[in-house]
Amino acid sequence: MNGASREALAAARERLDALTDSTSVDAASLADELTAVTALLDREAGLRRVLTDPAQQAEAKTELVQRLIGGQVSGPTADLVSGMARARWSQPRDLVDALEELADIADLTAAEKRGNLDEVEDELFRFGRIVASSTDLRAALTDRTATGQAKTELLHRLLGGRAKPATERLVARLVTVPRGRSLEAGLESLSKLAAERRDRMVAVVTSAVPLSDGQKQRLGAALAKLYGRRMHLNLDVDPEVVGGIRVRVGDEVINGSIADRLDDAARRMAS
Repeated sequence: MNGASREALAAARERLDALTDSTSVDAASLADELTAVTALLDREAGLRRVLTDPAQQAEAKTELVQRLIGGQVSGPTADLVSGMARARWSQPRDLVDALEELADIADLTAAEKRGNLDEVEDELFRFGRIVASSTDLRAALTDRTATGQAKTELLHRLLGGRAKPATERLVARLVTVPRGRSLEAGLESLSKLAAERRDRMVAVVTSAVPLSDGQKQRLGAALAKLYGRRMHLNLDVDPEVVGGIRVRVGDEVINGSIADRLDDAARRMAS
């Protein structure tokens, strides 16, 4: 997104945070309702064009939203969507993308309120690694001829009882309604959203052998110092990284041996 859409999304996220701060609002139910509205606008191109048309009066768009969904979703959801319709969007699809992101954030907020956001973040990362290592599983989850119900049942067999409910819900939504995203890109996006809930960046750390607790703590502290933000480490083991470590933060990749990188980080922290 760019320009007006970025600003509209930022404002919508602030309103969502204000809503979910209230103990009377169920964040998981809010996520379900936002998902339903996302599906509606994804199907109805004409409707999303009307709701994002700058020539339309804001009040008229608000009334349209209330007529369409006011009796089918809760008041907080209808008010949130109405506020988004009043905002300016660079293009109609941005409104749908924003609603989808808010649904994901609402589910992550529900996990945060239950005290298991860190576990959800780790589960999303681990599931991404499982998908990357299994061609058959990836094919089954991205098969366009398979029904959403079949994919949901497969995910439940894989994750049911082994992962937090929020993890299963987030992955199921991505798999059944990818909206043009690859499975890998969608999982990475969810991981980043989870990290943002804690105001942290995500570092994907690949090492030849598992890191010790001390190494993880030192590496996390060093990266936080380098980037100026708290850092969540997603850890992966790859024997081909012989005697070394590879760290990816966003688009930046850092290569080097564990000892060299930790020594360098220590020098940076001391300077």
